[in-house]
Amino acid sequence: MYQIDYTCLSHIGKRRSSNQDNYICAGRILDSGEPGLFTFLEGTACSRDLPLFGVFDGMGGEYGGDQAARIAAETAQSFTPHTHPMAELLALCQRANDAICDHVRRNRLPNMGTTAAMLLFHRRGITLCNVGDSRIFRLSDGRLQQISVDHVCDLGQPGKAPLSQNLGIPKEEFLIEPHALELSFRDGDRYLICSDGLTDMVSEEEIESTLNETPFSQAGERLLQQALAGGGRDNVTILLLQTRKSGLLSGLRLK
Repeated sequence: MYQIDYTCLSHIGKRRSSNQDNYICAGRILDSGEPGLFTFLEGTACSRDLPLFGVFDGMGGEYGGDQAARIAAETAQSFTPHTHPMAELLALCQRANDAICDHVRRNRLPNMGTTAAMLLFHRRGITLCNVGDSRIFRLSDGRLQQISVDHVCDLGQPGKAPLSQNLGIPKEEFLIEPHALELSFRDGDRYLICSDGLTDMVSEEEIESTLNETPFSQAGERLLQQALAGGGRDNVTILLLQTRKSGLLSGLRLK
């Protein structure tokens, strides 16, 4: 078993009137009723408890994006993994997709959707799953690597590429194909899950430098400050995780 230190920050940014991001952070999500422009969580989880971490970046209008991301986060909050992490995460994506589509139909709303980028920590390692362009990075031996896959349409034109996949697509239109990957635990690795409010404002080189040069407890806030200083054009959600070998936990030595 191993432990996962986490820091979660979500900020409305400088130009948005609402936060359409959401997250799952060791069982907690962003409650739409929470006051203020900024949310901060920190703590430690154990792989024995199968903690799930993820970021959901909503789209589809001021309120539609917020609802889609919240539905995905609520679906993730009710997730109970068992023995097949990858298959179960893929099934979670499909349940969230169906729940968003059902919400749209029941309420006769315009189409809305959300990205999803998630990491599930378990005894055998770490399982990644993502849909859309919210990214997951791993910092290992000082090198930052994107380990998620961007689902975007490369039109060869300037500007931000539109998504080719997201949660909230009716089955009769398109079957989503989330990217999934199994990863091994390595002591001291850091993982960053984030919405594009960070990656559109801060380069990967800057992110790598910040994660290498800043203590873990301060690195998430430092990245947020950089995103806001770069313009803060979108909501910014950052989940920063660090894996480490378990020592004493609840008075027992884990093996």
